[in-house]
Amino acid sequence: MYRKIIGLVAGGPAPAEQIRVFKETGWDGVFFLWSGTDADHALAASVRNTGLCLQSVHAPYNRADRLWAAGDEGAEETARQIRCIRDAASWGCGLVVMHAIIGMERVSPASSEKEQGLRNFESILDAAQRAGVIVAMENTEGEQYLDTLLTHFRGHPALRFCIDTGHEMCYDYGHDLIGKYADLLYCTHLNDNLGMSGEKITWLDDLHLLPFDGAADWEKVISRLKAADYRGDFTLEVKLEDREGRHEHDAYRAMPFAAYTALALERAVRLKRMMCGS
Repeated sequence: MYRKIIGLVAGGPAPAEQIRVFKETGWDGVFFLWSGTDADHALAASVRNTGLCLQSVHAPYNRADRLWAAGDEGAEETARQIRCIRDAASWGCGLVVMHAIIGMERVSPASSEKEQGLRNFESILDAAQRAGVIVAMENTEGEQYLDTLLTHFRGHPALRFCIDTGHEMCYDYGHDLIGKYADLLYCTHLNDNLGMSGEKITWLDDLHLLPFDGAADWEKVISRLKAADYRGDFTLEVKLEDREGRHEHDAYRAMPFAAYTALALERAVRLKRMMCGS
């Protein structure tokens, strides 16, 4: 319970080097973004050989809007997501994290979109159940797309929820999604940012800072996790890359990667202690 997990860090060194440093620093496991290439299989083997757990695989999200489309476009993207799930299962990983949508302009599904999207996601969830994999839908932009899925498929054996604390601040208008989906909460993507910089959501605000380096109220986040009786991993999804025109990550990049990784672990341990009361 409450293992310390970190995702491969965008803007960091080569994956093999990151995995080595994670092991030496004291992390329990990692996750990575599925690319659909042979490199994924090598990466999964590297994690296993290093003695870390492959806690989850992040499904590709760059074409998630097509999961709500009919015809070849929707079918091809649905098949791609299912391939990701099957690869995860083949590596002994029982958790895939997915986005419901991509696109800041996508607010809620139209009726025609909704009908097709539900069919596509039903195929994905049924395939996951057959593979013995949990699909945790993550909060991003397009909060109503997520709600459509979590409401319609509530009770499906393969469906759960992944809370991204940074997305909750900058994409979901600070809505308490931990409380809303407490019965489905299965895993976390813990990160910080400075909230919304304007009235409209923008990817520029999605900073993925280390916890305690932004505006998040971590006492409140932990309180909400406790109220949801959360028992899963403490998983950090953080980055070294700046958003366009921003410099919040400069201090991180000035550190040796091992020092940054150790600092990230320190933050994960701090959160775990807050959760456990010690």
